[in-house]
Parts: sequence; structure tokens; C-alpha cells
Amino acid sequence: MHWTYLFFAGLFEIGWAIGLKYTDGFTRPLPTVLTVASMVVSLGLLGLALKSLPVGTAYAVWTGIGTIGTAILGIALFAEPATFARLACIGLIAAGIIGLKTVA
Repeated sequence: MHWTYLFFAGLFEIGWAIGLKYTDGFTRPLPTVLTVASMVVSLGLLGLALKSLPVGTAYAVWTGIGTIGTAILGIALFAEPATFARLACIGLIAAGIIGLKTVA
């Protein structure tokens, strides 16, 4: 169950990272509220996951999920470059997450 909490914490991290772009410097009320709510949920779920998972593993997986999702959505939503090198690096992060999951 704690890995499930961690997975959803990572998804909400993606939500608040992308949400920051839409807040326009926290000047737009609805995106700001949604972004802050996503931050709270993400940290809350991370806290629940940390009840049984090692902190180093959980934090690395949480930030990895957030990094991968944010990078992919940056490509899809904001026309950020999707170069081979960038996609390969995203793949390396995914490999690291899988590795941490298998050894933890």
C-alpha cells in the first residue's frame, strides 16, 4: 500500500510542478489554489509512504516520478524540445526508479 501512496504522491508532484506554470507567478487564483492543493496532497501521501519505506528510496522515487512526468508534460504542453539525449536521460531516471523499487 505504501508504494501506492508513493506513486500517487509522485503524480500530484507532477500536478503542482505543471500547475506552477499556469499560476503566472501566483497571480491567477484558480490555478494557484489547485497547485497549492496538489502540493499538500503530494506531501501528505509522501508522508504516509514514509511510514514503511526508507526515506532515501521514497524521496528518490517521488522526485523521479515527478521529474519524468513533468519533463514529458513539458514536451507535450509547452513544446519543450524532445531530443534523443533528453529522452534518453528521462529513460535513465525511469531505470533508476525501477531499480530502487526492486531493491527496496
